[in-house]
Amino acid sequence: MESTFRLITFSRSHLADDLLNAYIDQTSNFRELLSIKNAQMEAQNEEEAIKYTKLLRKTSEFISHEVKNSVDFTSEIQLFQLFRLISPDSHSSHPNRYRHQIVQIGKYLCPLPEMVPGLVKELFYRISEIKDPIIRAIYFHHEMIRIHPFSDGNGRTIRMAKNWMLMYQLYPSIFISDSDEKKQYINTLAKSFEWLHNKECKWNQNLDDFFNQELERLIRNSDTIYETVLKAGNKRE
Repeated sequence: MESTFRLITFSRSHLADDLLNAYIDQTSNFRELLSIKNAQMEAQNEEEAIKYTKLLRKTSEFISHEVKNSVDFTSEIQLFQLFRLISPDSHSSHPNRYRHQIVQIGKYLCPLPEMVPGLVKELFYRISEIKDPIIRAIYFHHEMIRIHPFSDGNGRTIRMAKNWMLMYQLYPSIFISDSDEKKQYINTLAKSFEWLHNKECKWNQNLDDFFNQELERLIRNSDTIYETVLKAGNKRE
């Protein structure tokens, strides 16, 4: 039944890209687009914003095609596929490789480069044990950002991986909506990482906040895609 629904949903281009199109239309003002840098849009100027928007569409179309063919996101190979699509410049500098340098996010020092391959493999094993698809996607997002496997392009790559996991289960993608939400997103992650660095494997309020914020974005985007599809249906009637 799930395969049938995926085939129906992602075979109709006006449904597969509804939320993405709505998101891009809502952020068509380039000043606002640029203000969401490092949260969803990764751009320093208008030219880069246009380029990234094209990469976002291309990657989303690739994910839609995979979901249509009943392919879930489950492997490191797929992570590198997304890295190559959404961040081609970063990939060309470090093709099919994890980072070889130390990275710091705020006060949090990411794992040492030699630890990254093992941590990534362990994370993929962990998510295979999580039954709830929403919790699995959000947990993957949080932990893979904390590992920070690539030298650049981590955020955009990992968010698309999370969206692949959600779309496979017929949930909408999650997007950052504005610059204020961007700041909240980054601050919550940074605080959670700092706490976990001191108290590894201990649940904390910042982690709780991140999960709730992601759930709120998922609910909001569910409403958005519902309204978009409803309008399309009303026009046909």
